[in-house]
Amino acid sequence: MGTLGSKIQQVLDEPGCATNQAKPSFDRKKGCNRLLAPGAAAGGCAFDGAKIALQPITDVVHLIHGPINCEGHSWDGRGAKSSGSNLYRTSFTTAMTEQDIIFGGEKHLYKAIKEAVRKYNPPAVFVYQTCVPAMIGDDLEAVCKAAAKKLGKPVIPVNVPGFVGSKNLGNKLAGEALLDYVIGTEEPAEMTPYDINIIGEYNLSGELWQVKPLLDELGIRILACISGDATYHEVARSHRARAAMMVCSKAMINVARKMEERYGIPYFEGSFYGISDMSDALRRIAQLLVDRGAPAELLGSTEAVIEREEARAWDRIAPFKTRLAGKRALLFTGGVKSWSVVAAVQEAGLTVIGTSVKKSTPDDKERIKEIMKNDAHMFDDLKPREMYKMLKEALADIMLSGGRTQFVALKAKMPWLDINQERHHAYAGYEGMVALVSEIDKALSNPIWEQIRKPAPWESFITQDEFSIHVA
Repeated sequence: MGTLGSKIQQVLDEPGCATNQAKPSFDRKKGCNRLLAPGAAAGGCAFDGAKIALQPITDVVHLIHGPINCEGHSWDGRGAKSSGSNLYRTSFTTAMTEQDIIFGGEKHLYKAIKEAVRKYNPPAVFVYQTCVPAMIGDDLEAVCKAAAKKLGKPVIPVNVPGFVGSKNLGNKLAGEALLDYVIGTEEPAEMTPYDINIIGEYNLSGELWQVKPLLDELGIRILACISGDATYHEVARSHRARAAMMVCSKAMINVARKMEERYGIPYFEGSFYGISDMSDALRRIAQLLVDRGAPAELLGSTEAVIEREEARAWDRIAPFKTRLAGKRALLFTGGVKSWSVVAAVQEAGLTVIGTSVKKSTPDDKERIKEIMKNDAHMFDDLKPREMYKMLKEALADIMLSGGRTQFVALKAKMPWLDINQERHHAYAGYEGMVALVSEIDKALSNPIWEQIRKPAPWESFITQDEFSIHVA
């Protein structure tokens, strides 16, 4: 745990983190994370965060070293899509038993790595440490090193026992594993002045594919997306990119900053949600590449694509805006979506009455202030009861959130739209904006809401007292 402890401290003291930048040096070194209790860390622990960050690497074996319950269902758990291998969707676990806990699980782990390589021949194996093997002292790094030497395959230790901290810490520790063992270990067959990395994008519902055609048209090559629809070799060669876009700084700011520090790759944080933000992202990518030596003509080509795509998007959204005008939306999300989706929803013609900022960085909050012009719309911790009250009193016409809060909206008999990682619709880019507006319109105009708000047929002819008498 000594090496892991130093790595955790390094991540918590991340200078690129906006939260850390606002602290004095002593408080910054203490970090903003807290240890979680082993066995009580499910659904938000460091292991969960690491798996979320790395599982979209599609062609590797993701092997969980721990009890079987640590590996939940992996088939479409987050909706990250692949254009190639589906190996990332297969569950691999050592399924530790009581015997492993008593005598140690290192031999069991080695055999599992060997079996996975023999059967699937992946380019690499990612091995995730969980709470139980960490507590009994299994040496994950030593086993992975021995297996890599014996099998001739990269075996990447991802030392993230759940009790060390939150999901966000796990995101960053996953990034550290990539920096330590993967990035920079291979060279691309060719390099161009148009090579970029996209960091913190997971291709949920295929959102990356709504952006990639425009980059392809401009001749811009995504050398690696870390980690949506990525392959192991793409990530290993990503250090040769000319520029990078950071989509979610909350998760992988350490990867972007250290790649700039080690390999001289400049980056910016942007969003693919909403027409204006999508256009801004294309402009900033083009400008960074031109600054790094790409032909200046790229700027003109980019503006031509933006002009064409904006016109098409606004034209397709226009029929919806009349129906959506004056409608009010409540957002319960976090991170980059807390401001990027606000901008997109406002472009659709809705009024955002509030958005959660619990998982947002200070920069995210500043963007929300700029967009919404009112701090009162920002909720650090909106309780389900308060959320229900806002919906029940019709302060909002629709809620956009993740699956865990959908039942609050449904109980209030109000429309709800999933914008979290389990969603089945892609909302990135110009095409995604049209899809978002269409889905909001469908949710609001669905006739089911009018029906379920009506009194039940029996309520119109029998009172509660009469009902009690009949029952008696």
